[in-house]
Amino acid sequence: MHNGAPILLLREEQRLITVLLDVLKEEQQYLVAADIDQLAQVTPRKAELINQMAVLATERHKALGSAGFEAREAGMEVWLAAHGTDDDKALWNTVLEQTREAKEVNRLNGMLINKQLSHTQGALQALRPPSQAGAVYGPSGRTTTTTTSRGFLAG
Repeated sequence: MHNGAPILLLREEQRLITVLLDVLKEEQQYLVAADIDQLAQVTPRKAELINQMAVLATERHKALGSAGFEAREAGMEVWLAAHGTDDDKALWNTVLEQTREAKEVNRLNGMLINKQLSHTQGALQALRPPSQAGAVYGPSGRTTTTTTSRGFLAG
């Protein structure tokens, strides 16, 4: 890989994180509206974008390693100091900021999901009749509680 490969990969990562942010914000709107059909369409798109970003980050790390830098985010910082233009450094900062924003939106979406689940579970619980330990339905359809059990004796 040539020396500029890390920045080319970073540009593609920045394009994807921008799309991912839009998808996460769209997901948030659907969560607030409890639009299950739209959520079902957004979730696979989100998963695919996250997967593509992970692949690109791995490729960028390999490119950094091939160029003699640490094959991780710290290596990107050193590579930028050695080879990056001001625009490249600004791009890196944009990617870092957008990644932080995506993590925050995703965290908020998780909270909305938990809130929806809690609400749904509460609604389901309200539909259930009060439970009675040991309740048994008798021939009349009424519940009767049994306190003794009938054992079977083999003789």
